[in-house]
Amino acid sequence: MEQAKIIVIAGKETARMAYELCTLACLAEDIRSRTAKQAPLIAMKPNLVGPIPASDGATTHPEIVEGVAAYLRDHGFQNLVLMEGSWVGDKTSDALLVTGFGELSRKLGIPFVDLQSDRGVPTDCAGMKIRICKKALEADYLINLPVMKGHCQTRMTCALKNLKGCIPNAEKRRFHSLGLHEPIGHLSAGLKQGFILADAICPDLTFEDGGNPVQMNLMLCSYDPVLLDTYACSLVGVRPESVPYIRIAQECGVGENALSREMISCLLEKKTDEGITYVETDQLPDRPGRESRQILQVKERVHELDSCSACYGTLIPVLHRLEQEGLLEKLPHRLCIGQGYRGKSGSVGIGNCTSSFDVSLPGCPPTAEEMERFLRSIAASLDV
Repeated sequence: MEQAKIIVIAGKETARMAYELCTLACLAEDIRSRTAKQAPLIAMKPNLVGPIPASDGATTHPEIVEGVAAYLRDHGFQNLVLMEGSWVGDKTSDALLVTGFGELSRKLGIPFVDLQSDRGVPTDCAGMKIRICKKALEADYLINLPVMKGHCQTRMTCALKNLKGCIPNAEKRRFHSLGLHEPIGHLSAGLKQGFILADAICPDLTFEDGGNPVQMNLMLCSYDPVLLDTYACSLVGVRPESVPYIRIAQECGVGENALSREMISCLLEKKTDEGITYVETDQLPDRPGRESRQILQVKERVHELDSCSACYGTLIPVLHRLEQEGLLEKLPHRLCIGQGYRGKSGSVGIGNCTSSFDVSLPGCPPTAEEMERFLRSIAASLDV
């Protein structure tokens, strides 16, 4: 176990699994070795992309924070904080309410910092200047608690991309205008994450905003975000080469992407007469054999150019619902979305970035209800 660079645990006792991973990874020793402060400020950064319950496969399970916080307090760390900034178009406060993290913060007595309200500080990230939230930079030790899941633009998201919640909304939009991969790859060079514990309990393997959860009952941890994301690709079902920000982060000195079987330790949860224990196993978890047709539908209908995840990701389930009703075939074959269409002409566009189009739905981003009404009206007008 001492040589393992990634530890995977399978089970159903979520808080206990998180506590066990912290123990096996010797987290307390790592924190003390990296900071000389008597009471270091330890920040826990979950994924609260929007007001979506963890059971939908998009946000971090609150029980994971309970397990990590219990471990930290049992080892004498009391200066704890939770922090996150939801994606553009949603309020972090709404995410706190729906995900249960607001109640969890009060229950544990751990303050929550809404990074959407924080100012950005220009930071050198391996040669790229990125504005990072001041509160995130002030943490002495950052524990990253991402959800391992699919992503409609970057194929997958886990440790590296989860730090995007630590930048202001304006910078999030700029990331999309830069193509996402380059700035994501550089971000972790300026905002150092100490320990990563990834939630793979019931991830959506297709989209970042959930809706198609797959029960995997896994968690995985590492101190190397590049290595962890490389391994996570195999669980999501994509090749690491198809996720350029992993390579870019490695080139920026964030971590290593050379992964071997010997680097991974796996444990299974077992119930005994004495209680729950975790035993090592030689069997690596497999990716569930479940695919979604939604991404194919989007590729066929949507012309995306530098769109923000909140806008593009909202459109996908809307199109899926319309397809189930037989309305997708009645829509134009070219639905445009994204910052790349600003000032350009076209037929049908979604979002403020397509305001110069003949027909455009305003909003930054429009809500799912607005998108659905808009597309239904387009389908009705063409079905004559």
